[in-house]
Amino acid sequence: MVDRQGILDHLRELEASLKDWERYAKSFSLEDLKRDRDKRNMALYAMLVTIQSAIDAASHLIAEKKFRRPSSYRESFEILAEAGILPENMASRMADLAGFRNALVHIYWRLNLEEAFAVLGSGSTVLRSYLEHVKGLLAREAD
Repeated sequence: MVDRQGILDHLRELEASLKDWERYAKSFSLEDLKRDRDKRNMALYAMLVTIQSAIDAASHLIAEKKFRRPSSYRESFEILAEAGILPENMASRMADLAGFRNALVHIYWRLNLEEAFAVLGSGSTVLRSYLEHVKGLLAREAD
């Protein structure tokens, strides 16, 4: 049995920050990210928190189900796919976002803003799918 409260806490934060991400994706241009430090920081922080919340939920699932310990955030999603919890395509795309999260945290001073803008525009779709998928998993396990 999964500790629902811990995972739900991460999913709540994922959902809240994802709403910010989606709003920024609709209202910020690449030029906004390049020229306006406040908008850039808002968008990048929303992206970081959203991705980290997804990683934390994955880590919590892995621990609760006693799967092998991942050696990286990227591997967390691969483990969930191997166990049949996530579809392979979703896990692959989430692993890519985990890699992007590392760039946000570790090379923020030389982040490629064109790449960040592309992720801002496209990354929310898989995160929304992941959120709904994990919520569905928890609902099925509660029955």
